[in-house]
Amino acid sequence: MQQWLRNYIAAQHQALDSVPVAEIERLAQSVRAAWLKDGQIFAIGNGGSAANASHFATDLGKGASDRLPRRVRVLSLTDNVAWLTALGNDYSFDDAFVRQLENYARSGDLLIAASVSGNSPNLVRAFEWATGHGLQTAAIVGAKRGRLAEIAGQAIVVEDTHYGRVEDVQMHILHMVCYAFMEEPGMRTLA
Repeated sequence: MQQWLRNYIAAQHQALDSVPVAEIERLAQSVRAAWLKDGQIFAIGNGGSAANASHFATDLGKGASDRLPRRVRVLSLTDNVAWLTALGNDYSFDDAFVRQLENYARSGDLLIAASVSGNSPNLVRAFEWATGHGLQTAAIVGAKRGRLAEIAGQAIVVEDTHYGRVEDVQMHILHMVCYAFMEEPGMRTLA
């Protein structure tokens, strides 16, 4: 068991190390740009990635906003179970995020997706809609990349296909974005 754990930890380090720091900085700057123009930031994902989207929205909306001169307008579209299930039942689960974006999104807003496969139809549809309506898009995907990596304005690829490791690295990245606002003074200025 201990050897398996050591191997797992080593693989986790490799997965995290596969992400270029410059790409994380670019994502943080995209979030900052949306915040500077008082744009809305949306986070989406499925399963563990949905939990990461929710966690990100919590940390950015509460933790980061507490340190900023103006609150961050961030919303995880994974959190309203009644709305998600109504959309899935009455239309299609593939439209669960698009239908919410139709209500909330405006040109110039930012849509961030976390996905291990990069091919979830509901995420792909949301990105296609977002691109057609002037939103900025960023995806954090696993090594398979998928359609999201092709259509995203920015794609951060975690070079691993293990769901747990990729989801852990997604959260590392999203935490770094949030904590950049909390701990890096240059991120907190309105200029």
